[in-house]
Amino acid sequence: MAFELYKLPYLEDALEPYISKETISFHYGKHHATYLNNLNNLIKDTPLEKESLEDIILNTEKYPSEQAIFNNAAQIWNHTFYWQSLLPTKQKMNDIPDGNFKEMVLRDFGSVENLKAELKKVALSQFGSGWAWLVLDNGKLGIVKTSNASTPFGKVKPLLCIDVWEHAYYLDYQNRRADYLDGVLNNLLNWNFAIQNLDNV
Repeated sequence: MAFELYKLPYLEDALEPYISKETISFHYGKHHATYLNNLNNLIKDTPLEKESLEDIILNTEKYPSEQAIFNNAAQIWNHTFYWQSLLPTKQKMNDIPDGNFKEMVLRDFGSVENLKAELKKVALSQFGSGWAWLVLDNGKLGIVKTSNASTPFGKVKPLLCIDVWEHAYYLDYQNRRADYLDGVLNNLLNWNFAIQNLDNV
């Protein structure tokens, strides 16, 4: 059974001015879609065709001979998670809703601003392509980074992520990754998605 392209939960211009319609058109419509097409071609008529995306990732990650399958499967998963980590500009959440997640943020980071600062620091420190993640690890919130297609799920519980591959921001910001991160961190983070993931632990 072939995997289908995840449908964006908002229009391509919904993240402007922080992420342009043009960037979403390329990032989602070309990069994400290409990972999907590649994976479907790679697993066609193999036992992996019947597995879930998560199982494909976990079952191919450690094997160099399966690297192409892992890369494309993990990039599909990471991108699907990233789109949900973002909220349209008009729905901007100025603060985290009161509740268990916010209490954990204050406990583990001291403030929402400290969490954002740490996420930005880790995202900037990722050399080359990769991802920055807010995760739950043994009951505590933390920030981790992964390179290329690597994903933290299966090791810790991802709650939110930011894509720091250049194709996520280059059309809008060129090499100014910090400016892209400021736009996302201060205007586009979907805290309700993090809460939903925490509730599903």
